[in-house]
Amino acid sequence: MIKATPNGGGDLDKIKILIADDHAVVRDGTRQLLEQEPDLTVVAEACDGEEAVKLAGSAKPDVAIIDIAMPNVDGIEATKQIKTLYPGIAVLILSAYDDDQFVFSLLEAGAAGYLLKSVRGHELIEAVRHVYSGESVLHPAVARKVLNRFVPPTGEAERQGPSQLLSRREMDVLKLAARGLSNQDIADQLCLSLRTVQAHLGHVFNKLQVSSRTEAVIRALKEGWVTLHDIP
Repeated sequence: MIKATPNGGGDLDKIKILIADDHAVVRDGTRQLLEQEPDLTVVAEACDGEEAVKLAGSAKPDVAIIDIAMPNVDGIEATKQIKTLYPGIAVLILSAYDDDQFVFSLLEAGAAGYLLKSVRGHELIEAVRHVYSGESVLHPAVARKVLNRFVPPTGEAERQGPSQLLSRREMDVLKLAARGLSNQDIADQLCLSLRTVQAHLGHVFNKLQVSSRTEAVIRALKEGWVTLHDIP
């Protein structure tokens, strides 16, 4: 089943969303929830990963909400293909599973967010807005897995000091991003404009050769630039 909704003139300023889940009731419920918001619109629905990849190209969503367990092509492979073919689409995983193999495979594939289906509706809505804005969103249980996986053992020396790659202000922004602050919150805390924070993050991504906040934070954790003390 492939379902795409033509964009009306009034949807030009809305965040366009693709929903991929093999359960029709989940798709219907998610669509109804999201379309109650004036800035969100669902432009396509897919019941498996293969259709999700096709619709990513034809419907041109800004955000793809993808489940993991789907027939034909699963969520991991669909995410890889979407990020390879259409890197501008932000992928938000919405799944019942938080197994390590899924979490790290999807983050490595380029997913900007990973939520469990136990989240409340308003959390999903805000997550869509955050990943659309270039921010990352991780369910607390998933965030803890990332910390446990990538934080180096206590006392392990840094492989490369952050000052060799990032400016002091870029490092300040990265540390606040690792704490889960939004771009606006970072701007408020550092007394900067939102545009300046976005520019700093863009420079961080370029210097670290990553494409998302999640990848940047993982790099910082691996290098020891960000520690558990920096993250609540």
